[in-house]
Amino acid sequence: MSDTIAAIATGAQISAIGIVRLSGPETVAIIDKVFVPLRGKPMSERADRSLVYGSLVDRSGDLLDLCLCTVSRAPHSYTGEDTAELQCHGSPTVLRAALDELFALGARQAGPGEFTKRAFLNGCLDLSSAEAVVDLIDAETVESAKNAAGQLNGAIFTKIEAIYASLTDMSSHFHAVLDYPDEDIEDFRLADYRETLEKAEAQLQALLATFERGKVLNAGLPAVILGRPNAGKSSLLNALLGYDRAIVTSVPGTTRDTIEEKLRIGRLTLRLVDTAGIRETEDEVERLGVQRSRDAAERAQLVLAVIDGSEALTEEDEAVLRAAESAPRALVLLSKSDLPRAAAVPETRLPVLSVSAVSGEGLEALQEAIEALYPLPAVPAGEILTNARHADAVGRALISLKAAREAMSVGMMPDAVLTELEGAMEALGELSGRTVREDVTERIFSRFCVGK
Repeated sequence: MSDTIAAIATGAQISAIGIVRLSGPETVAIIDKVFVPLRGKPMSERADRSLVYGSLVDRSGDLLDLCLCTVSRAPHSYTGEDTAELQCHGSPTVLRAALDELFALGARQAGPGEFTKRAFLNGCLDLSSAEAVVDLIDAETVESAKNAAGQLNGAIFTKIEAIYASLTDMSSHFHAVLDYPDEDIEDFRLADYRETLEKAEAQLQALLATFERGKVLNAGLPAVILGRPNAGKSSLLNALLGYDRAIVTSVPGTTRDTIEEKLRIGRLTLRLVDTAGIRETEDEVERLGVQRSRDAAERAQLVLAVIDGSEALTEEDEAVLRAAESAPRALVLLSKSDLPRAAAVPETRLPVLSVSAVSGEGLEALQEAIEALYPLPAVPAGEILTNARHADAVGRALISLKAAREAMSVGMMPDAVLTELEGAMEALGELSGRTVREDVTERIFSRFCVGK
Protein backbone atom coordinates (compact mmCIF):
# COMPACT_ATOMS: atom_id res chain seq x y z
CA MET A 1 0.00 0.00 0.00
CA SER A 2 2.83 2.38 -0.85
CA ASP A 3 0.94 3.99 -3.69
CA THR A 4 -1.77 6.66 -3.72
CA ILE A 5 -5.25 5.80 -4.96
CA ALA A 6 -8.07 8.02 -6.21
CA ALA A 7 -11.67 7.50 -7.23
CA ILE A 8 -15.00 9.24 -7.67
CA ALA A 9 -16.87 8.38 -4.45
CA THR A 10 -20.30 9.42 -5.71
CA GLY A 11 -22.35 7.97 -8.56
CA ALA A 12 -21.83 8.59 -12.27
CA GLN A 13 -25.13 10.41 -12.65
CA ILE A 14 -25.57 14.21 -12.58
CA SER A 15 -26.06 15.43 -9.01
CA ALA A 16 -25.72 18.56 -6.90
CA ILE A 17 -22.44 17.44 -5.35
CA GLY A 18 -19.76 15.00 -6.49
CA ILE A 19 -16.84 13.80 -4.40
CA VAL A 20 -13.38 12.73 -5.50
CA ARG A 21 -11.38 10.88 -2.86
CA LEU A 22 -7.65 10.17 -2.44
CA SER A 23 -5.64 8.03 -0.02
CA GLY A 24 -1.94 7.30 0.23
CA PRO A 25 1.46 8.86 0.94
CA GLU A 26 1.40 11.40 -1.92
CA THR A 27 -2.12 12.65 -1.20
CA VAL A 28 -1.27 16.05 0.27
CA ALA A 29 1.43 16.80 -2.31
CA ILE A 30 -0.98 15.98 -5.15
CA ILE A 31 -3.78 18.06 -3.65
CA ASP A 32 -1.54 21.10 -3.42
CA LYS A 33 -1.05 20.90 -7.20
CA VAL A 34 -4.74 20.77 -8.13
CA PHE A 35 -6.44 22.81 -5.39
CA VAL A 36 -5.78 26.50 -4.73
CA PRO A 37 -7.51 27.93 -1.62
CA LEU A 38 -9.33 31.18 -2.22
CA ARG A 39 -7.48 32.71 0.71
CA GLY A 40 -4.53 31.77 2.82
CA LYS A 41 -2.23 28.78 3.03
CA PRO A 42 -2.17 25.66 0.82
CA MET A 43 -3.74 22.45 2.16
CA SER A 44 -0.33 21.07 3.18
CA GLU A 45 -0.17 23.82 5.80
CA ARG A 46 -3.78 23.53 6.99
CA ALA A 47 -5.06 21.70 10.03
CA ASP A 48 -6.66 18.30 9.54
CA ARG A 49 -10.35 18.19 8.65
CA SER A 50 -10.52 21.88 7.79
CA LEU A 51 -13.06 22.47 5.03
CA VAL A 52 -11.55 24.99 2.62
CA TYR A 53 -13.12 26.77 -0.38
CA GLY A 54 -11.03 27.26 -3.48
CA SER A 55 -10.29 26.51 -7.13
CA LEU A 56 -9.80 23.13 -8.74
CA VAL A 57 -7.30 23.56 -11.58
CA ASP A 58 -5.66 21.42 -14.22
CA ARG A 59 -1.92 21.14 -14.90
CA SER A 60 -2.02 24.31 -17.01
CA GLY A 61 -3.64 26.27 -14.21
CA ASP A 62 -6.98 26.49 -16.00
CA LEU A 63 -10.03 26.48 -13.74
CA LEU A 64 -12.06 23.24 -13.68
CA ASP A 65 -14.41 24.01 -10.79
CA LEU A 66 -14.91 25.96 -7.59
CA CYS A 67 -15.09 23.42 -4.80
CA LEU A 68 -14.38 22.49 -1.18
CA CYS A 69 -11.39 20.47 -0.03
CA THR A 70 -10.49 18.70 3.20
CA VAL A 71 -7.42 16.72 4.26
CA SER A 72 -6.98 14.14 7.05
CA ARG A 73 -3.50 12.87 7.85
CA ALA A 74 -2.40 9.42 8.99
CA PRO A 75 -3.21 7.75 11.28
CA HIS A 76 -6.31 9.83 12.08
CA SER A 77 -8.26 9.17 8.91
CA TYR A 78 -10.74 6.65 7.53
CA THR A 79 -8.04 4.55 5.84
CA GLY A 80 -5.27 5.19 8.37
CA GLU A 81 -3.31 6.97 5.60
CA ASP A 82 -3.18 10.58 4.41
CA THR A 83 -6.54 11.21 2.74
CA ALA A 84 -8.29 14.06 0.96
CA GLU A 85 -11.68 14.79 -0.53
CA LEU A 86 -12.64 17.28 -3.23
CA GLN A 87 -16.32 18.21 -2.94
CA CYS A 88 -17.16 19.46 -6.43
CA HIS A 89 -20.30 20.29 -8.36
CA GLY A 90 -21.83 17.00 -9.46
CA SER A 91 -21.02 17.11 -13.17
CA PRO A 92 -19.67 13.72 -14.32
CA THR A 93 -17.49 15.60 -16.83
CA VAL A 94 -15.90 17.76 -14.12
CA LEU A 95 -15.37 14.79 -11.80
CA ARG A 96 -13.76 12.76 -14.58
CA ALA A 97 -11.48 15.68 -15.49
CA ALA A 98 -10.45 16.06 -11.84
CA LEU A 99 -9.70 12.36 -11.62
CA ASP A 100 -7.59 12.50 -14.80
CA GLU A 101 -5.49 15.27 -13.25
CA LEU A 102 -4.90 13.19 -10.13
CA PHE A 103 -3.82 10.23 -12.27
CA ALA A 104 -1.42 12.46 -14.22
CA LEU A 105 0.16 13.51 -10.92
CA GLY A 106 0.87 9.95 -9.79
CA ALA A 107 -2.33 8.58 -8.26
CA ARG A 108 -3.90 5.41 -9.65
CA GLN A 109 -7.50 4.28 -9.97
CA ALA A 110 -8.78 2.71 -6.76
CA GLY A 111 -10.30 -0.76 -7.02
CA PRO A 112 -13.69 -1.77 -5.63
CA GLY A 113 -13.73 -1.27 -1.87
CA GLU A 114 -10.05 -0.36 -1.76
CA PHE A 115 -10.48 2.60 0.62
CA THR A 116 -12.33 0.43 3.14
CA LYS A 117 -9.89 -2.44 2.56
CA ARG A 118 -7.01 -0.13 3.48
CA ALA A 119 -8.93 0.91 6.59
CA PHE A 120 -9.14 -2.78 7.57
CA LEU A 121 -5.52 -3.59 6.75
CA ASN A 122 -4.34 -0.53 8.68
CA GLY A 123 -6.34 -1.54 11.75
CA CYS A 124 -8.90 1.28 11.55
CA LEU A 125 -11.82 -1.14 11.06
CA ASP A 126 -12.32 -4.76 12.01
CA LEU A 127 -13.59 -6.98 9.22
CA SER A 128 -17.19 -7.19 10.46
CA SER A 129 -17.36 -3.39 10.65
CA ALA A 130 -15.86 -3.05 7.18
CA GLU A 131 -18.48 -5.40 5.73
CA ALA A 132 -21.19 -3.33 7.39
CA VAL A 133 -20.28 -0.41 5.10
CA VAL A 134 -21.83 -2.24 2.13
CA ASP A 135 -24.87 -3.24 4.17
CA LEU A 136 -25.40 0.38 5.20
CA ILE A 137 -25.17 1.57 1.59
CA ASP A 138 -27.57 -1.15 0.42
CA ALA A 139 -30.05 -0.76 3.30
CA GLU A 140 -33.67 -0.56 2.11
CA THR A 141 -35.36 -0.03 5.48
CA VAL A 142 -34.61 2.15 8.51
CA GLU A 143 -34.18 -0.99 10.61
CA SER A 144 -31.58 -2.52 8.28
CA ALA A 145 -29.73 0.83 8.19
CA LYS A 146 -29.71 1.03 11.99
CA ASN A 147 -28.43 -2.53 12.28
CA ALA A 148 -25.68 -1.89 9.71
CA ALA A 149 -24.71 1.33 11.47
CA GLY A 150 -24.48 -0.56 14.75
CA GLN A 151 -22.20 -3.14 13.15
CA LEU A 152 -20.10 -0.37 11.58
CA ASN A 153 -19.77 1.03 15.10
CA GLY A 154 -18.41 -2.32 16.29
CA ALA A 155 -21.44 -4.04 17.86
CA ILE A 156 -20.61 -7.51 16.51
CA PHE A 157 -16.87 -7.01 17.05
CA THR A 158 -17.37 -6.00 20.69
CA LYS A 159 -19.53 -9.03 21.46
CA ILE A 160 -17.20 -11.47 19.69
CA GLU A 161 -14.04 -9.96 21.17
CA ALA A 162 -15.40 -10.39 24.72
CA ILE A 163 -15.96 -14.09 24.05
CA TYR A 164 -12.59 -14.39 22.32
CA ALA A 165 -10.85 -12.75 25.31
CA SER A 166 -12.46 -15.15 27.80
CA LEU A 167 -11.33 -18.16 25.74
CA THR A 168 -7.85 -16.66 25.38
CA ASP A 169 -7.59 -16.35 29.17
CA MET A 170 -8.48 -20.02 29.52
CA SER A 171 -6.02 -21.15 26.86
CA SER A 172 -3.15 -18.95 28.10
CA HIS A 173 -3.61 -20.18 31.69
CA PHE A 174 -3.31 -23.79 30.55
CA HIS A 175 -0.19 -23.15 28.46
CA ALA A 176 1.43 -21.06 31.21
CA VAL A 177 1.09 -23.90 33.71
CA LEU A 178 2.31 -26.40 31.10
CA ASP A 179 5.30 -24.35 29.94
CA TYR A 180 6.41 -22.92 33.30
CA PRO A 181 5.89 -25.65 35.89
CA ASP A 182 8.37 -24.10 38.31
CA GLU A 183 6.66 -20.69 38.36
CA ASP A 184 4.19 -19.70 41.05
CA ILE A 185 1.12 -19.99 38.80
CA GLU A 186 -2.25 -21.12 40.07
CA ASP A 187 -3.01 -24.69 39.01
CA PHE A 188 -5.12 -25.11 35.90
CA ARG A 189 -8.41 -26.90 36.62
CA LEU A 190 -10.92 -27.46 33.85
CA ALA A 191 -13.83 -27.33 36.25
CA ASP A 192 -12.99 -23.70 37.06
CA TYR A 193 -13.76 -22.79 33.44
CA ARG A 194 -17.02 -24.66 33.00
CA GLU A 195 -19.02 -21.47 33.51
CA THR A 196 -16.83 -19.64 30.96
CA LEU A 197 -17.61 -22.25 28.31
CA GLU A 198 -21.31 -22.34 29.10
CA LYS A 199 -21.59 -18.53 28.99
CA ALA A 200 -19.71 -18.29 25.68
CA GLU A 201 -21.87 -21.03 24.18
CA ALA A 202 -25.09 -19.32 25.28
CA GLN A 203 -23.97 -15.97 23.86
CA LEU A 204 -23.06 -17.46 20.49
CA GLN A 205 -26.32 -19.44 20.38
CA ALA A 206 -28.29 -16.24 20.99
CA LEU A 207 -26.32 -14.40 18.31
CA LEU A 208 -26.80 -17.16 15.75
CA ALA A 209 -30.54 -17.26 16.49
CA THR A 210 -30.86 -13.72 15.07
CA PHE A 211 -29.65 -14.79 11.62
CA GLU A 212 -33.00 -16.00 10.28
CA ARG A 213 -34.54 -12.58 10.87
CA GLY A 214 -31.29 -10.93 9.80
CA LYS A 215 -31.47 -12.49 6.34
CA VAL A 216 -34.93 -11.01 5.91
CA LEU A 217 -33.77 -7.65 7.26
CA ASN A 218 -30.89 -7.43 4.83
CA ALA A 219 -32.02 -9.21 1.65
CA GLY A 220 -35.80 -8.93 1.88
CA LEU A 221 -38.38 -11.66 2.31
CA PRO A 222 -39.03 -14.01 -0.64
CA ALA A 223 -42.85 -14.17 -0.78
CA VAL A 224 -45.27 -15.58 -3.32
CA ILE A 225 -48.96 -15.03 -4.08
CA LEU A 226 -50.49 -18.41 -4.86
CA GLY A 227 -53.98 -19.33 -6.02
CA ARG A 228 -56.10 -20.74 -8.81
CA PRO A 229 -56.90 -18.62 -11.89
CA ASN A 230 -59.08 -15.55 -11.25
CA ALA A 231 -58.78 -15.91 -7.47
CA GLY A 232 -57.66 -12.28 -7.25
CA LYS A 233 -53.86 -12.71 -7.07
CA SER A 234 -52.89 -9.99 -9.56
CA SER A 235 -55.48 -7.61 -8.14
CA LEU A 236 -53.96 -8.15 -4.69
CA LEU A 237 -50.45 -7.46 -6.04
CA ASN A 238 -51.64 -4.23 -7.67
CA ALA A 239 -53.47 -3.16 -4.50
CA LEU A 240 -50.43 -3.74 -2.31
CA LEU A 241 -48.13 -1.92 -4.75
CA GLY A 242 -50.55 0.95 -5.22
CA TYR A 243 -50.42 0.81 -9.03
CA ASP A 244 -51.36 -1.57 -11.86
CA ARG A 245 -48.30 -3.79 -12.25
CA ALA A 246 -50.09 -6.98 -13.37
CA ILE A 247 -52.76 -7.31 -16.06
CA VAL A 248 -56.15 -8.10 -14.56
CA THR A 249 -59.01 -9.52 -16.68
CA SER A 250 -61.95 -11.84 -16.16
CA VAL A 251 -60.32 -14.38 -18.50
CA PRO A 252 -58.72 -17.26 -16.53
CA GLY A 253 -55.04 -17.80 -17.19
CA THR A 254 -54.13 -14.17 -17.99
CA THR A 255 -50.96 -14.41 -15.88
CA ARG A 256 -48.71 -17.01 -17.50
CA ASP A 257 -45.39 -16.19 -15.90
CA THR A 258 -44.12 -14.99 -12.55
CA ILE A 259 -43.99 -11.23 -11.85
CA GLU A 260 -41.64 -10.04 -9.09
CA GLU A 261 -41.72 -6.67 -7.34
CA LYS A 262 -40.19 -5.27 -4.15
CA LEU A 263 -42.68 -4.00 -1.62
CA ARG A 264 -42.26 -2.27 1.74
CA ILE A 265 -44.45 -3.76 4.49
CA GLY A 266 -43.78 -1.88 7.73
CA ARG A 267 -40.27 -2.94 8.80
CA LEU A 268 -40.05 -5.58 6.07
CA THR A 269 -39.07 -5.56 2.42
CA LEU A 270 -40.96 -8.23 0.49
CA ARG A 271 -39.68 -9.68 -2.76
CA LEU A 272 -43.25 -10.44 -3.79
CA VAL A 273 -43.96 -12.77 -6.72
CA ASP A 274 -47.33 -12.99 -8.46
CA THR A 275 -47.78 -16.36 -10.15
CA ALA A 276 -49.80 -18.09 -12.80
CA GLY A 277 -53.01 -19.67 -11.48
CA ILE A 278 -52.66 -23.22 -10.17
CA ARG A 279 -54.74 -25.58 -12.31
CA GLU A 280 -54.49 -28.45 -14.76
CA THR A 281 -54.32 -27.16 -18.34
CA GLU A 282 -53.64 -28.41 -21.86
CA ASP A 283 -52.07 -25.09 -22.88
CA GLU A 284 -48.31 -25.65 -23.06
CA VAL A 285 -47.40 -22.03 -22.22
CA GLU A 286 -49.80 -21.88 -19.29
CA ARG A 287 -48.56 -25.26 -18.03
CA LEU A 288 -45.00 -23.90 -17.94
CA GLY A 289 -46.31 -20.90 -15.99
CA VAL A 290 -48.05 -23.18 -13.49
CA GLN A 291 -44.83 -25.13 -12.96
CA ARG A 292 -42.96 -21.89 -12.34
CA SER A 293 -45.64 -21.02 -9.78
CA ARG A 294 -45.04 -24.28 -7.94
CA ASP A 295 -41.26 -23.74 -8.06
CA ALA A 296 -41.65 -20.20 -6.70
CA ALA A 297 -43.81 -21.50 -3.86
CA GLU A 298 -41.14 -24.04 -2.90
CA ARG A 299 -38.46 -21.33 -2.72
CA ALA A 300 -40.59 -18.78 -0.87
CA GLN A 301 -40.30 -18.08 2.84
CA LEU A 302 -43.86 -16.72 2.89
CA VAL A 303 -46.87 -17.89 0.87
CA LEU A 304 -50.00 -15.78 0.52
CA ALA A 305 -52.64 -18.34 -0.49
CA VAL A 306 -55.50 -16.52 -2.22
CA ILE A 307 -58.95 -18.20 -2.18
CA ASP A 308 -61.84 -16.57 -4.03
CA GLY A 309 -64.33 -15.89 -1.25
CA SER A 310 -67.16 -15.23 -3.70
CA GLU A 311 -67.10 -18.80 -5.03
CA ALA A 312 -67.27 -22.25 -3.48
CA LEU A 313 -63.99 -24.02 -2.67
CA THR A 314 -62.59 -26.19 -5.46
CA GLU A 315 -60.00 -28.95 -5.73
CA GLU A 316 -57.62 -26.35 -7.09
CA ASP A 317 -58.12 -24.30 -3.92
CA GLU A 318 -57.34 -27.39 -1.84
CA ALA A 319 -54.11 -27.88 -3.80
CA VAL A 320 -53.16 -24.26 -3.10
CA LEU A 321 -53.83 -24.77 0.63
CA ARG A 322 -51.64 -27.88 0.72
CA ALA A 323 -48.80 -25.97 -0.93
CA ALA A 324 -49.21 -23.14 1.57
CA GLU A 325 -49.19 -25.49 4.55
CA SER A 326 -45.83 -26.93 3.46
CA ALA A 327 -44.23 -23.45 3.30
CA PRO A 328 -42.12 -22.09 6.20
CA ARG A 329 -44.83 -19.46 6.86
CA ALA A 330 -48.14 -18.74 5.14
CA LEU A 331 -51.39 -16.81 5.35
CA VAL A 332 -54.71 -17.72 3.72
CA LEU A 333 -56.54 -14.79 2.15
CA LEU A 334 -60.24 -14.96 1.33
CA SER A 335 -60.35 -12.46 -1.52
CA LYS A 336 -63.17 -10.33 -2.97
CA SER A 337 -64.70 -9.57 0.42
CA ASP A 338 -66.61 -6.73 -1.26
CA LEU A 339 -68.76 -9.42 -2.96
CA PRO A 340 -71.27 -11.78 -1.29
CA ARG A 341 -69.45 -14.60 0.51
CA ALA A 342 -69.90 -18.06 -1.06
CA ALA A 343 -66.78 -19.92 0.10
CA ALA A 344 -66.69 -21.58 3.51
CA VAL A 345 -63.72 -20.74 5.71
CA PRO A 346 -61.13 -23.37 4.74
CA GLU A 347 -60.18 -26.02 7.28
CA THR A 348 -56.51 -25.19 7.82
CA ARG A 349 -54.07 -24.56 10.63
CA LEU A 350 -53.01 -21.34 8.90
CA PRO A 351 -54.34 -17.87 9.82
CA VAL A 352 -57.24 -16.81 7.54
CA LEU A 353 -57.95 -13.17 6.64
CA SER A 354 -60.59 -11.54 4.44
CA VAL A 355 -59.35 -8.96 1.92
CA SER A 356 -60.65 -6.89 -0.97
CA ALA A 357 -58.36 -5.45 -3.61
CA VAL A 358 -61.26 -3.23 -4.74
CA SER A 359 -62.25 -1.61 -1.44
CA GLY A 360 -58.93 -2.10 0.39
CA GLU A 361 -60.68 -3.94 3.21
CA GLY A 362 -58.29 -6.17 5.15
CA LEU A 363 -55.08 -4.90 3.52
CA GLU A 364 -53.92 -3.13 6.67
CA ALA A 365 -54.66 -6.26 8.73
CA LEU A 366 -52.71 -8.29 6.16
CA GLN A 367 -49.67 -6.05 6.53
CA GLU A 368 -49.86 -6.31 10.33
CA ALA A 369 -50.14 -10.11 10.10
CA ILE A 370 -47.07 -10.34 7.86
CA GLU A 371 -45.05 -8.14 10.24
CA ALA A 372 -46.15 -10.26 13.20
CA LEU A 373 -44.70 -13.37 11.52
CA TYR A 374 -41.23 -11.77 11.42
CA PRO A 375 -40.64 -9.79 14.62
CA LEU A 376 -37.27 -8.15 15.16
CA PRO A 377 -35.14 -9.82 17.88
CA ALA A 378 -35.07 -7.91 21.15
CA VAL A 379 -31.37 -7.04 20.87
CA PRO A 380 -29.52 -3.73 20.47
CA ALA A 381 -29.06 -2.32 16.95
CA GLY A 382 -26.10 -3.95 15.27
CA GLU A 383 -26.38 -7.30 17.05
CA ILE A 384 -28.59 -8.98 14.44
CA LEU A 385 -26.51 -11.25 12.21
CA THR A 386 -27.24 -10.42 8.57
CA ASN A 387 -24.12 -11.81 6.89
CA ALA A 388 -23.95 -15.49 5.87
CA ARG A 389 -20.17 -15.54 6.36
CA HIS A 390 -20.58 -14.28 9.92
CA ALA A 391 -23.30 -16.84 10.64
CA ASP A 392 -21.11 -19.66 9.29
CA ALA A 393 -18.17 -18.60 11.49
CA VAL A 394 -20.36 -18.30 14.58
CA GLY A 395 -21.91 -21.71 13.82
CA ARG A 396 -18.49 -23.39 13.55
CA ALA A 397 -17.32 -21.71 16.77
CA LEU A 398 -20.46 -22.95 18.48
CA ILE A 399 -19.84 -26.53 17.33
CA SER A 400 -16.27 -26.38 18.70
CA LEU A 401 -17.42 -24.95 22.02
CA LYS A 402 -20.05 -27.66 22.43
CA ALA A 403 -17.40 -30.29 21.68
CA ALA A 404 -15.07 -28.70 24.26
CA ARG A 405 -17.79 -28.71 26.92
CA GLU A 406 -18.72 -32.32 26.15
CA ALA A 407 -15.05 -33.34 26.34
CA MET A 408 -14.87 -31.67 29.74
CA SER A 409 -18.03 -33.45 30.89
CA VAL A 410 -16.69 -36.93 30.08
CA GLY A 411 -13.40 -36.25 31.84
CA MET A 412 -11.05 -35.96 28.89
CA MET A 413 -7.59 -34.46 29.35
CA PRO A 414 -7.27 -30.64 29.25
CA ASP A 415 -5.34 -30.68 25.97
CA ALA A 416 -8.31 -32.32 24.20
CA VAL A 417 -10.59 -29.59 25.50
CA LEU A 418 -8.11 -26.88 24.50
CA THR A 419 -7.89 -28.26 20.95
CA GLU A 420 -11.61 -27.65 20.49
CA LEU A 421 -11.28 -24.29 22.21
CA GLU A 422 -8.65 -23.16 19.74
CA GLY A 423 -10.93 -24.24 16.87
CA ALA A 424 -13.63 -21.94 18.27
CA MET A 425 -11.15 -19.08 18.58
CA GLU A 426 -10.00 -19.52 14.99
CA ALA A 427 -13.60 -19.37 13.75
CA LEU A 428 -14.34 -16.25 15.81
CA GLY A 429 -11.15 -14.67 14.50
CA GLU A 430 -12.62 -14.83 11.00
CA LEU A 431 -15.26 -12.27 12.00
CA SER A 432 -12.78 -9.66 13.17
CA GLY A 433 -10.15 -10.53 10.57
CA ARG A 434 -7.62 -12.08 12.96
CA THR A 435 -7.45 -15.36 11.04
CA VAL A 436 -9.16 -14.63 7.72
CA ARG A 437 -7.47 -15.87 4.53
CA GLU A 438 -6.35 -13.43 1.85
CA ASP A 439 -8.70 -14.88 -0.77
CA VAL A 440 -11.65 -14.39 1.57
CA THR A 441 -10.61 -10.78 2.15
CA GLU A 442 -10.45 -10.19 -1.61
CA ARG A 443 -13.90 -11.72 -2.08
CA ILE A 444 -15.38 -9.58 0.68
CA PHE A 445 -14.16 -6.27 -0.72
CA SER A 446 -15.11 -7.17 -4.29
CA ARG A 447 -18.74 -6.57 -3.17
CA PHE A 448 -17.97 -2.86 -2.73
CA CYS A 449 -18.36 -0.17 -5.35
CA VAL A 450 -15.37 1.91 -6.47
CA GLY A 451 -14.70 4.88 -4.19
CA LYS A 452 -15.82 3.18 -0.97
